[in-house]
Amino acid sequence: MRITRRLTALLLPALAIGACGRGREPAAGPRVYVTNESSGDISVIDAATQSVVATIKVGKRPRGVVVTRDGRALYVALSGSPNAGPGVDPKTLPPPDRSADGVGEIDLATNRLVRVIHAGNDPEQLDVSADGTRLYVANEDAAQASVVDLGSGAVVATVKTGEEPEGVRLRPDGKVVYVTSEEDGDVAAIDTATNRVLTRIPVGRRPRGIAFLPDGSRAFVTLENDAAVAVIDSERHEFLERIALGDLESTPRPRPMGILARPDGRMIYVTTGSFGKLFFLDPRNNQPVGSIDVGQRPWGLGLLADGNTLYTANGPSNDVSVVDLAARQVVKRIAVGDRPWGVAVFDPAQRR
Repeated sequence: MRITRRLTALLLPALAIGACGRGREPAAGPRVYVTNESSGDISVIDAATQSVVATIKVGKRPRGVVVTRDGRALYVALSGSPNAGPGVDPKTLPPPDRSADGVGEIDLATNRLVRVIHAGNDPEQLDVSADGTRLYVANEDAAQASVVDLGSGAVVATVKTGEEPEGVRLRPDGKVVYVTSEEDGDVAAIDTATNRVLTRIPVGRRPRGIAFLPDGSRAFVTLENDAAVAVIDSERHEFLERIALGDLESTPRPRPMGILARPDGRMIYVTTGSFGKLFFLDPRNNQPVGSIDVGQRPWGLGLLADGNTLYTANGPSNDVSVVDLAARQVVKRIAVGDRPWGVAVFDPAQRR
C-alpha cells in the first residue's frame, strides 16, 4: 500500500503537467516560434503584426523545434553540451551538463514550459508524429535517435545512427523517419513500426536538414560541405543526385543548412549559413532558380500557410528576416533573442 501511494504521489504531478500541455485550446495564430540558443529562450512572433509578443524561458541551448499539428504544444531540443563551433578542439571545452539535456514541452495556450522530457544525450533536432503520440529526437553526442512516447514521456526505443546525427524528419505518411549523420555523410532510414534502421543512404559531406515533398516521393538533404543539396528517392531509399548551389573552390561558398518544401511541392527553400542567402530550388527539374540575401548566417526557416511569407533565423545579428516570396525580398527584420537557431510555424490554415 505504501509503495502504491508513493508511486501515485510521484506520477500524478507528471500526468497533470502532460495533460496541461495537450488539453487546452491551441494558440491563436498564425504564430512563429524562434529558438534562441545563447539566451535559452523562445521568441513568439505574431505573424499578423510581425512583432514579438512573448518570450518563453526554456533552458540551455534550445535548437530544434517543432509544433504539433493541432497547435496545442511545441517541443524544443535542449542541450547541456558546450557549444563547439567549427574548428574548436573538444578538449578545450568544459564537460557537458547532462542534467540540462532534454526536450521541453510548451503549452501554446499559455506559453508555459510544462515539462522537460529526458530523451537522451544532447538533443539537437526532432520531429513529432501526425497524431502527436511519438517524438523522434537526434542525440548528437550519442550517435543515436531516441523514440519518445509523449503520453508517458518515456523513451521507448533508441536507434543507432551515424556519428553526429542532426536532421530529423518524418516522411509524410509517417511510416519512415530520416536522420542525417554529419560525420558519416549519410541518412538513416528508420521504420517507425519497428524502430529499426532499414538502410543508410550515403549522400555527401556533412548533411544537415531534411525536407520531403508532400507526396513523400523524394527527400532533399542539405550538404554543408558540398555546397549542394542531395536528392533521395524516399520510397526506395536511394540516392539520386546532388544539386550544386555554388562552386566548391569559391570563397565564401554556400553552406546549405535549413530546408523546407512548400505545401504544394512546387518549390524548395534552402538557407546557407555564413553565405547569407536563401536559395530557391525547383523540384520538377532539380535545379536552383534563384537566391536572395536574407541576413547573417540564416539557419532555421518557416513558412506561413499562404505560401507567400517565409522566416529565417539569423544567428549573429539576433534577428529574424521576413521574406516576401512573391517579390523575393526581405520586407522586415524582427529583433529576437541571442543567437536565433530554429524556427517553427503554427498557422491554423495549415496542418503541418
